[in-house]
Amino acid sequence: MKNKDFQIIYKKGKSYANKYLIMYVLKNNTEENRLGISVSKKVGNSVVRHRITRLIRESYRLQESKFQNGLDIVVVARANAKEKTYFEIESALLHLGKLHNIIDDLTEN
Repeated sequence: MKNKDFQIIYKKGKSYANKYLIMYVLKNNTEENRLGISVSKKVGNSVVRHRITRLIRESYRLQESKFQNGLDIVVVARANAKEKTYFEIESALLHLGKLHNIIDDLTEN
C-alpha cells in the first residue's frame, strides 16, 4: 500500500481501537484483502518497531482465513504494544476484527 492509500483509509474508513492496536477498515472492491501496518517512533526504536510489525503481520497471516475478503485494513500499533507477546497481539487483532464485524463466525473453532 502507498501513503495515499493509507490517507484514504484513515479518512473514509471505520476505526476501532483496543489497548494495543487501532484498526481502520475500508472496502476495496476486490477479492483480496490488503494489510497496512503503521508503527510510529513513539512505540520504540527501529528494532522494537520491526518486531511489532512482524508480530502483527504474522498474526494476520495465520488468521487471514477468518477475515472477510475485499477489505483494506490498516493496523496502527499503540505504545502499549511494545512489550507484548505474539499471543497478546494476535488476540488484540482478532478482538478488533470482531468489533468491525469482519471476522466470519462460521470459521470459529
